[in-house]
Amino acid sequence: MQIMAEVNTMYTSRIEKVRSLGYDAVIVAATDPHASEYVAPRWKQVEWLTGFTGEAGDLVITQDHAGLWTDSRFFIQAGQQLAGTGVELHKTRVPDEVTIPQWLAEHFQQKPVRIAYDGLCQSVETIKTLETTLRAAYGLGGYELIDVPDMLSQWWTDRPAIPHSQVVWLEEKMMGETRQEKLTWLRGQMQKEGCGAMFLSSLDEIAWLLNVRGTDIDYNPYVISFLLVTPQAAIWLVRSVSEVPECKDVILADYQVLEDVLEDRKDECGRLFIDPSTLNSHTYALIRKFFAESQICFGNSPVILRKAVKNKKELEGFRRAVIEDGVAMESFLYWLETSVRGGAQVTEWEAAEKLNSLRSGVEGFRGLSFATISAYGPNAALPHYSTPREGSDFLKPRGLYLCDSGSHYVYGTTDITRTVPLGRCSRQEKEDYTLVLKGMIDLSLAQFPEGTAGCQIDALARRPLWASGRNFGHGTGHGVGFYLGVHEGPQSIRQNFNPQPLLPGMVCSNEPGLYRAGKHGVRHENLVLCREQDRTEFGRFLGFETLTCCHIDTSIVVKKLLNESERNWLRAYNRVVYRMLKGRLAPEVARWLKKKCR
Repeated sequence: MQIMAEVNTMYTSRIEKVRSLGYDAVIVAATDPHASEYVAPRWKQVEWLTGFTGEAGDLVITQDHAGLWTDSRFFIQAGQQLAGTGVELHKTRVPDEVTIPQWLAEHFQQKPVRIAYDGLCQSVETIKTLETTLRAAYGLGGYELIDVPDMLSQWWTDRPAIPHSQVVWLEEKMMGETRQEKLTWLRGQMQKEGCGAMFLSSLDEIAWLLNVRGTDIDYNPYVISFLLVTPQAAIWLVRSVSEVPECKDVILADYQVLEDVLEDRKDECGRLFIDPSTLNSHTYALIRKFFAESQICFGNSPVILRKAVKNKKELEGFRRAVIEDGVAMESFLYWLETSVRGGAQVTEWEAAEKLNSLRSGVEGFRGLSFATISAYGPNAALPHYSTPREGSDFLKPRGLYLCDSGSHYVYGTTDITRTVPLGRCSRQEKEDYTLVLKGMIDLSLAQFPEGTAGCQIDALARRPLWASGRNFGHGTGHGVGFYLGVHEGPQSIRQNFNPQPLLPGMVCSNEPGLYRAGKHGVRHENLVLCREQDRTEFGRFLGFETLTCCHIDTSIVVKKLLNESERNWLRAYNRVVYRMLKGRLAPEVARWLKKKCR
């Protein structure tokens, strides 16, 4: 208890230091200068101030309040990690949500309101939204927004440096397109927008466009960098230029000399295209030194949609990845069952490490695509449970164990969740397990007209849960990159409105869930490929091909809750898994899998 009190005092002391700056409010974002979901240690500013380790969570500190805004994936986690710090949880993506701009617009009585933020970690779009909301509340001149880049560095004396890792150029035979072909395509897109050049700061877009990978950020094969594409050149601003292998299609420049590059290339650019949702506001201010407002074109980056629609070579890679990953998963699930039911003492952490070691032996393995979620019993009620190295729970031969994991292979990226009955389960566990599975199957079986967005079919995965008064708070599906981020857009399958249609070639997750605090959690997840299913007099119809190749345990399925088509899908899926993997597995694992897939 004393150690916990000392930790909490450390966080409250850090928050007080931020207050000592004298601003009415300070906003601290959970992202980095590239609008990344996962960030390098240097930009884990919210964690440094509060101890909250979730990927999504923005902090607001005023003279009388400190609040963390995060979504349902992290409600339980935030409640636990913020206890004793004085930081209040503000829930997002809920019906009565109050956003940060709304909250700031309602909080202060005096004028002008002085609000500071780190412009390196706030997008142009975010700051423009904040300005609009504050102007409506306080009037022109009633507020002041102050960009204070790297404001925490004055106290964060051991703050990690900006990382730089080995850069790897990928070959065309792996990617299906050369970087020159991609750059030529992008220049064509810019011409359509009336622009001669584009400035990119989103790391996954740069990695895709240049066919390059690195390890600057855990679980993401990115290189921290900026990219300026002009009619004549592609100038890539990276850390440690001397360590980057030369490439004839790309001019290398140092990450820190962006201002010089903009000055040297401004006449060559003409009008400059930028995406305000990913460009940070501090860098935008730097760009405005050299480009008038009339010379800048705002819009959604065309790269996002292009990389989401996988080409033939990428899809071949995905299909190989799920087979290789399936071999590792089945070997793990066999080990898990025989170990736990055999009386072995296995912790959540040890289970995660076993799975990680099996994947690391696969040819082409390039690392995990996110930290493995290995959660037993009540811990699985935290959708993004962070499995502790020390003190993780022991798995017992009863109840449910949830494992959400994935890997990067040089030929594709995987993301899979399996909820595993380790022994005797309660009636409620069985029902929850079955209803979530029913929702996943119903979405797998979906057929929908061309032009349908993910938000329009999200209810298919929720209908079985809603019918019994149950639900889950996170999205049902996200895009998955090709040896890129495990989360990508622009498509999604969730209740929140997103007009982007699902297109043939998009790879998405299908992962409904259900979480009972203090009891258990259930999630079933496969990767699916959107593809054409039919053409009729009413138009073109799309559906999903399930890619993931790993059996689903049927031992606790409440069969009467599944209809005939759902039971047929489940039987057929498990049979395909066995047929695809049996020759790749150790004999004892293959025999075990055959029984599981009956």
